[in-house]
Amino acid sequence: MTRRAARSAGGAIAEFIVQRFCLWVAMIPPQRIAAIIAKAQTAPCIDAVGIDLLEFDEGFIKLTARHDPRFNGVLPGFHGGMLAMVADCVAWFAIVTQTGPDEPLVTTDLDVRYLNPCMGDVTAEGRVIKLGKTLCPVEVRMSDAADKLVAIATVTYIRVGNLGS
Repeated sequence: MTRRAARSAGGAIAEFIVQRFCLWVAMIPPQRIAAIIAKAQTAPCIDAVGIDLLEFDEGFIKLTARHDPRFNGVLPGFHGGMLAMVADCVAWFAIVTQTGPDEPLVTTDLDVRYLNPCMGDVTAEGRVIKLGKTLCPVEVRMSDAADKLVAIATVTYIRVGNLGS
């Protein structure tokens, strides 16, 4: 299905997207999920790491990101900078499950602790710690294909629309 066909299909596209991209969806309306996915498709960084969404819930996301050897560092494996980008993307997805994708959000800080090498694709889970009026910290856990924890991160976004002038 093309994006144009998807847009013209209206509400039917929400159901198509949920069935195509998500294994598990809890209490989030399909229209919000469709809007989140549509917004995410406009960000080249999402495509760069080959994100596949697995689970949605309020304040929670689980996804996989593809390891691309073209982005290896000196050593083989998922480059730490690319894992940091995955953590940033995961945090955005987790927050917009609560705010919707049109909320203007900007990363204020990102702290990653690398625990083990990641030689292939990564599965990441993000959980909103607190959906604040201004700041939204998110906890991210990343594991390899053997379910070995490879990195943990805390990512904080600022809700730009709630800032005073």
